[in-house]
Amino acid sequence: MNSIWNEKLIFELGAPGRRAFSLPASDVPEMELDWPENMFREKAPGLPEVSEPELVRHYTALSRLNHGVDNDFYPLGSCTMKYNPKVDEALAALPGFAGIHPYLPEELVQGALQLIYEMEAYLAEISGMDRVTMQPAAGAHGELTGILLVRAYHRCRGENRTRILVPDSAHGTNPATAAMAGYQVVSVPSDQRGGVDVAALEKLLDERVAGLMLTNPNTLGLFDENIHIIADMVHKVGGLLYYDGANTNAIMGYTRPGDMGFDVVHFNLHKTFATPHGGGGPGAGPVGVKKDLVPFLPVPLVDFDGKRYYFNYDLPHSIGKVRSFYGNFGVVVKAYAYIRSLGAGGLKQVSRDAVLNANYLMAHLKKYFYLPYDRFCKHEFVISGKWQKERNGVKTMDMTKRLLDYGFHPPTIYFPLIVEEAMMIEPTETESKETLDRFIDAMIRIAREAEEEPEKIKGAPYTTYIGRLDEVAAARKPELRWRAGK
Repeated sequence: MNSIWNEKLIFELGAPGRRAFSLPASDVPEMELDWPENMFREKAPGLPEVSEPELVRHYTALSRLNHGVDNDFYPLGSCTMKYNPKVDEALAALPGFAGIHPYLPEELVQGALQLIYEMEAYLAEISGMDRVTMQPAAGAHGELTGILLVRAYHRCRGENRTRILVPDSAHGTNPATAAMAGYQVVSVPSDQRGGVDVAALEKLLDERVAGLMLTNPNTLGLFDENIHIIADMVHKVGGLLYYDGANTNAIMGYTRPGDMGFDVVHFNLHKTFATPHGGGGPGAGPVGVKKDLVPFLPVPLVDFDGKRYYFNYDLPHSIGKVRSFYGNFGVVVKAYAYIRSLGAGGLKQVSRDAVLNANYLMAHLKKYFYLPYDRFCKHEFVISGKWQKERNGVKTMDMTKRLLDYGFHPPTIYFPLIVEEAMMIEPTETESKETLDRFIDAMIRIAREAEEEPEKIKGAPYTTYIGRLDEVAAARKPELRWRAGK
């Protein structure tokens, strides 16, 4: 491993007896507890002993190693790594939102309940659904909630359907979600234009199919032109259509999943509506449904009787709670502020600019990289390093590592699996033309280097704190624990 980073591990800093913070002596009397002998430590845990300046400087140095949208362009396809307004963070931190407790009585949290109630109305309007639950904690959690709703719907009708259909270009969470819900996962191939192969779908549809999981535009960044045909086919056999909301950034104000024929949809508030994406969360994955599935939604919903807002637990067919309390409320506040500040016209502009930026990049880069589906894209697109690999043995992995030397975070690579040497690029709406031009220039330079200096590309990156790793050893023999003397 090549490293130009000289920062020590925190275990190697400090000296015995140093403390970053000293607590006052406890005024709680000690109690004699009859613990089993094997519960006692034989020696101290060996925690770092550092002063407060050492601690702060160490973690500040570590933070500088991270790349995020506050640093520069982050074109991670499918993940919508957009810059989010800081005002939304500030509003969510207001004491009236951040300081309330979920056990407070309804009469003391009327403002919070009103916000949830209004947020549901906004998401229902954006998606074309009838009711929305805020409980799911993230996108994949929303997926699971949605598929559990599909299962509950069919069981209530006395139907024991066993299959969920998933396109071969889908997010990996889709088949995982269906399997976790107890379904057999059946893959649907794509056609030559990157959409669902309608002829293949027709052969798979029968009374065993509970539903089809789909996102539109799909993971290739392509809008499925046959969506109404697909919806009619699934509904004809009694199945339901589930919308993976990962790509909502591309369609707001232009079309709605409900109008396409979808019955269930989840949102990624941490992708589309202003919560920073990454760092482990928290996120939020609200789920919206058409009226036939409303009775199965998690409890409680927030309703309004004309005078007060209240929790409604009166859903006798509910699948129950899917998360403690009412979801990640702080994330909902940020998304609410985002929607209110932009308005309907602003949300439409978000999608317009996201689609414009993606097509601008694609038009420039398709001259230098293989484009498997040469048609207008939506918010993202997939190109391939196939040419570079065939001509000079330079793989997509090599080129994206080289991109680090130019100061950019790499795009998503080797996904979707149906594209060889894939690079999925999503610029989002928040990047300027100047930033996009810098990225285009870097990618063109890398394409030329792959032709003229392939061995240089294969050794990248060179300017990062950590150079190229032995990825097989890192995966199979990771060192996750520090030991003195090593």
